[in-house]
Amino acid sequence: MRATLVSMHRTGPEPAPAAAKERSWLFAILIAPTAVIAIGLVNGALSYLLRRQGVDPARGSEIVALLGVPHTIYFLWCPIADFWMKRRTWVLTASAASAAMMVLAFSRTSLASAWAIRLLFISFCLGLLVAASCGGLMGALKSEVNRRRASSFYQCGSLAVGGISVFALVSLAGIVSQGALGWVVAAMIALPALAALALPDQSTPSEQSLRATAAHIWREFKVTFLRWDAIPYTLLIVMPMCSGAMIGLLPALAADFGVSGAHVAWLNGLAGVLLTAAGSLSASLIPVRVRAPIAYLIAGLINAATLAILALGPLRPAVYVTGTALYLFSIGVCYALFTGVVLEFLGDSGKSGGTRYSIINSLGNLPVAYMSFVDGRGYAHWSARGMPGIDAILSAAVASLLLGYFLVRRAPQPAPAQ
Repeated sequence: MRATLVSMHRTGPEPAPAAAKERSWLFAILIAPTAVIAIGLVNGALSYLLRRQGVDPARGSEIVALLGVPHTIYFLWCPIADFWMKRRTWVLTASAASAAMMVLAFSRTSLASAWAIRLLFISFCLGLLVAASCGGLMGALKSEVNRRRASSFYQCGSLAVGGISVFALVSLAGIVSQGALGWVVAAMIALPALAALALPDQSTPSEQSLRATAAHIWREFKVTFLRWDAIPYTLLIVMPMCSGAMIGLLPALAADFGVSGAHVAWLNGLAGVLLTAAGSLSASLIPVRVRAPIAYLIAGLINAATLAILALGPLRPAVYVTGTALYLFSIGVCYALFTGVVLEFLGDSGKSGGTRYSIINSLGNLPVAYMSFVDGRGYAHWSARGMPGIDAILSAAVASLLLGYFLVRRAPQPAPAQ
């Protein structure tokens, strides 16, 4: 007899006692292992550490680019997080293994050596199993309110921990040895994973036959991806609004607005991380009755408006500071709501939640890549105003079209039983 798939969308709130036990705030801690590696090290402190070792910046950028590859293809190996062990056990195991690889990498004489790069790559791959497991755990939350809150805490924790990690690693680099710094990184990866022990127990891995398990997973994939409703959700994920591509490009515009390097370091550094994290956390205040796609698209329009300040305002420091601060806060809101959209697209975790979450989230990385190129073309053709201007125009146009669709269309009905 075929299993019945749980509804793709919830129709009512979960009773208060059950909702309270889900502890959505824990996801701000659980995502820390991945954030430390991805934001804190690979996209943060690594280029600085390599330069301290005398590695040429060109070579350093190649290493950083190589180590960034797992973030776009982790759906290839993260399906294993849906098998053999409970998802919270995967969080603990993957974090410990990733931390061990990090210690070994930092024990090498140079982080630019072939073995160090291999170990860092493996560590990142293992760390992304934590993100996949978190996706499956969030998808298993029964309360719609907690799913929305978990999205906010997940992004807030990722951004805050990532920013703090950069600050800590750069500060300690001149104080402790490289080997000791490796142990610091390992502790920042492994210790937050212990929060998984505070999560409610979830179902044990399936004891069905391989054929029955594969059939069940295929039904879950069909309910998620092979339906007409999947098309607008896919467009939400891959379209340019809320890409956040300008985060890494705003420092390059500072000189055009007459902003000093010290102000750039503060605004686009620690203060920027705090603004983005605060935006992510504030998204939890949006009433759950506002569907995630609608809230996400409205946030995208607001985010595009902040770029319009930079595109249309005078080239003065006050305009840069105002526009950048508003952009960073609003993109934090967008990121949290993006995770809400992913969870609504995902539906219930079932047996393959980590796999489906990894696929959807990997698609969400595409706009960051192509909008970075598009924004660069905007600067090449129309200078300082062109970069934020082309991002704002494309984002607002697509967001408006999709918002019109979701406003006139009712929420999808529960998936039929299989």
